Amino acid sequence: MINEELIKVLFASMTPIGELRLSIPLGILVMELPVLSVFFISVLGNSIPVIILVPIIQKVANFAESLPRPISSVFRWRVEKLSRTNAKLFNKYGYLALFTLVAIPLPFTGAWTGCLASWVFGIPSKKSIPTIIAGIITAGIIVTTLVVVGSNL
Repeated sequence: MINEELIKVLFASMTPIGELRLSIPLGILVMELPVLSVFFISVLGNSIPVIILVPIIQKVANFAESLPRPISSVFRWRVEKLSRTNAKLFNKYGYLALFTLVAIPLPFTGAWTGCLASWVFGIPSKKSIPTIIAGIITAGIIVTTLVVVGSNL
């Protein structure tokens, strides 16, 4: 039987703003679901957009840029900021920079930003998808640990 609350966690982990930073605390603290179930469902849910988005990111970018303001402006701002702030790191470290961008659970980092960065910096899908998913798993471990330790204080 499918647990409705786990489905909510799955969808929360797929959102571009929330990702694991939302779904793991939601599942563990608010819904009081088992930690391992929340972790695995969150990692799965956060990985689904990556598998879909990375291969079609150019089409998504073209579509986003064709939208009316302010949506197109926000998209362009995000691409320019990502490029400006991370160009040196990506040029020097490549896949490690992509992994780190996804793995460190801070605002404006994560899987969605990793997908955008893989396109901006020309990292091929075959290499960027596993790198981003490894970052998702790492971020999931970090967030889960922080939530569990924090809730026990």
